[in-house]
Amino acid sequence: MEPTKSLMAGPEFILAALAASKGATHSPVQVQKLFFLLDRKLAGEVGGPYFNFTAYHYGPFDRTIYDLLERLAEQGFVEISSNPALRYRTYRLTPEGQRVGGTFLNQLDQHIVDYMGKLSDFVRGLSFAELVSAIYAAYPEMKVNSVFRELYT
Repeated sequence: MEPTKSLMAGPEFILAALAASKGATHSPVQVQKLFFLLDRKLAGEVGGPYFNFTAYHYGPFDRTIYDLLERLAEQGFVEISSNPALRYRTYRLTPEGQRVGGTFLNQLDQHIVDYMGKLSDFVRGLSFAELVSAIYAAYPEMKVNSVFRELYT
């Protein structure tokens, strides 16, 4: 998978955004909220939106993100780890994924690259409850089907 001059597709966008995270590991809620925020804040600058988020149990959700991460893992670009103590999977780029993602990232303006990195830091810097709560505060329409609705209104 190599970059083209045309706009990125979903898999390339995922690789670019995770490459901006510089090898960081993301939980499921972190990847969902990262790509939600990127779609909301940068879509016009990066050829998106790439996903179709709907309000779900913990805010914005699109199953396509997990499907693409699985496909990228099969291609050797993403490492998906399971830790029984955590009860969920984690996602990060492999060295090859970082290299290929970096080529896509290099097609973007520096302010976009910097913003992607800052959003990754933001979603990873909050606890699960803090992250979901922050998304609900900024995007109240995303809490309509939430199991957290009672706690964070």
